[in-house]
Amino acid sequence: MAEPPFAHFDRLPPLAATVLDASYNGIVIINRRGTVVFFNQAALRMIGYGERSPIGRPFSEVLPETWPEIRSVLETGEPQIGKRIVLPKATIIANRNPIVVNGRVVGAISVFQDISEYERIISELQGYKELHRELEAVFESSYDGFYICDANANTIRVNSAYERITGLSRKDLIGRNMRDLVNEKVFDSSSTLAVLKQGRQVTLMQTIKGNKQVMVTGTPVFDEKGAIALVVTTVTDITQLNRLRAELEESRRLSSRYYQSLLEHEQFEHALQEMVVKSSAMMQVVQKAVKVSGVDTSVLLQGESGVGKSMLARIIHLMSPRKEGPFVKINCGTIPESLMESELFGYAKGAFTGASPQGKAGMIEAGHTGTVFLDEVGDLTPAMQVKLLQVIEEKTFTRVGGTQPTSVDVRIIAATNRDLLEMVREGKFREDLYYRLNVVPILVPPLRMRREDIPALAVNILEKFRQAQGFQRRLDPEVLDRLIRYDYPGNVRELINLMERMIVMSEGEVITLADLPGELKEPGSSLAEALECGGGLKETLSAVEARLIGSALQRHGSVTRAARELKVHPTTLWRKIARHGLGNSISAIT
Repeated sequence: MAEPPFAHFDRLPPLAATVLDASYNGIVIINRRGTVVFFNQAALRMIGYGERSPIGRPFSEVLPETWPEIRSVLETGEPQIGKRIVLPKATIIANRNPIVVNGRVVGAISVFQDISEYERIISELQGYKELHRELEAVFESSYDGFYICDANANTIRVNSAYERITGLSRKDLIGRNMRDLVNEKVFDSSSTLAVLKQGRQVTLMQTIKGNKQVMVTGTPVFDEKGAIALVVTTVTDITQLNRLRAELEESRRLSSRYYQSLLEHEQFEHALQEMVVKSSAMMQVVQKAVKVSGVDTSVLLQGESGVGKSMLARIIHLMSPRKEGPFVKINCGTIPESLMESELFGYAKGAFTGASPQGKAGMIEAGHTGTVFLDEVGDLTPAMQVKLLQVIEEKTFTRVGGTQPTSVDVRIIAATNRDLLEMVREGKFREDLYYRLNVVPILVPPLRMRREDIPALAVNILEKFRQAQGFQRRLDPEVLDRLIRYDYPGNVRELINLMERMIVMSEGEVITLADLPGELKEPGSSLAEALECGGGLKETLSAVEARLIGSALQRHGSVTRAARELKVHPTTLWRKIARHGLGNSISAIT
């Protein structure tokens, strides 16, 4: 049987070759023997075969890696569509079809296209898609709200955090113009509109639907021409910030409270070392003193004479921020009325006859930057009360004979054994001064109300006397019991006086009942002793008088006030003190 025409063709007619050579796609034609019949310019460019033409050569030598597939087309007559082939210079997609003449395969044609650029574009597109997914994840996972508008203030994006913070839904916002939302009172103001107007970042407080307050910051995004393309607004919930701020303040407050408690505890322990305190009543007094020591305010110490107000005032000063400054004690009850003003406030040069030519600073001025303790403040004259009020309220005073006020920085601690409030009602003490002094009142209980302190005080007095004088003494238990049961009209001052008297007068190392002063003997013992010793009425009355005078002196700490209680003239009382040998009582008072 004769072979069909073109069964062994070796090249194409010139016109056909010219037409196929103009194609943008690569075209390769081989005959049945596998020889390359045609190879257009596009194929040469894509495959990069070089200057030598592959026409007339076996295809198995031209592209050996694809020859098996081409041979299959020649043998089976089955086309191969969309074959992706990676070449050194290009990636191509090839469609291979058999050339059939009279029902017989006489060759094959491969038409292919360079898809390298398409694959690069697809790769970039995939990268953009991945970047878009990442940015979308960041946008949606942000804790702060995001609100994005275009250059015309139209809402284009809203994230989940914005919905959570504001309570608004994105479906009600996207596509809406910000100007319309403001007009409808959804927002009271807009950072987006402010950014579009000012061309810069804007931060403002925004109220949403009249009740939700947030802080918004609008930031412009510019295009390549410098015009605003987008406005990105971040939204922060002020409610949450306020809660965090409140928690922070609470944490700071607790830390400050804990620190203050530790500081007060340390100061309390220090105060207990300075004072002999065992009773709960005095513990409370010391705790209050510790607490008030750190606050630069007036303190009023109240209590009977001799309870330890002076020592407590000094401890308050030593625990205060003014501890490096002076502590000036002024006993208002011992300064003559005629000298009180000049002693307290000083005088200018030449203020009066006999005055120092340079003038003199008063005791108030001596306490500058420190503490002034006014003991028996109830004895101040009305004129001095006015000047003291000026010191407390205005931090100034005027010296006697002076014209210019003097500034002074002092803390006032006052003490009294009198009822100042009753004196206010009687018009003897200024009401305004009373309330300025009585900012923090501390009542020091008498010794009879805190008997637990007596043994410790007695032992402390023994130890101090031993260190100062070398006396070795100890108390008989019966004497200690008597000390505890005694009422101490003169309080701690009287206890000190009695202890020193027994230490000095006792004959042995142990202080026994025989060494007890008359005040500590059982009721009626002084009278019984006077009678047992052969004393008559005169001696007995003298003993009673001595005891009454001694008790009055211990209670009041002042001959003048003791004479007032006993209803005798001070001069008369002085004579009786001398006659009964009560000089020790006077020494304890002064």
